[in-house]
Amino acid sequence: MPIPDFVVALRERVGTMSLWLPGVAAVVIRGSDVLLVRRVDNGEWSPVTGIVDPGEEPAVAAVREVLEEACVVARAERLVWVSVGTPIIHANGDLAQYLEHTFRCTWVSGEPAVGDDESTDAGWYPLDALPQMSARNRDRIAHAVENRPEAQFVR
Repeated sequence: MPIPDFVVALRERVGTMSLWLPGVAAVVIRGSDVLLVRRVDNGEWSPVTGIVDPGEEPAVAAVREVLEEACVVARAERLVWVSVGTPIIHANGDLAQYLEHTFRCTWVSGEPAVGDDESTDAGWYPLDALPQMSARNRDRIAHAVENRPEAQFVR
């Protein structure tokens, strides 16, 4: 998976020690379907996720990641969930933990295709027939589909 330039620069200074990074997840909905990508790093189906670049608005990052990873143009409707992911050890030994911003997004145009080297597949899946995925990703989708007026977060 490509590592953003700013993370590469940080790693030059801190090595593999844990970094606290802002992340996004984009749950793109088209009718009764949701956009999913199959991740290269673990083979898991997931909504599109990514790292927010320095100075970038999280909603803008979510839309950018959808276009880069799945070749789909989306519009971020709203923030639906803010959460902290569990600490991760990446394949290269780098440690990280993410402040995750999950956005409900609407499809604007384009058909899913693999857009970069972060996924091996992309497609629309009926909300009532999702492929096997982690509970965390199911929660992201559930929060987006529920579409409560306020963002959810752990208290």
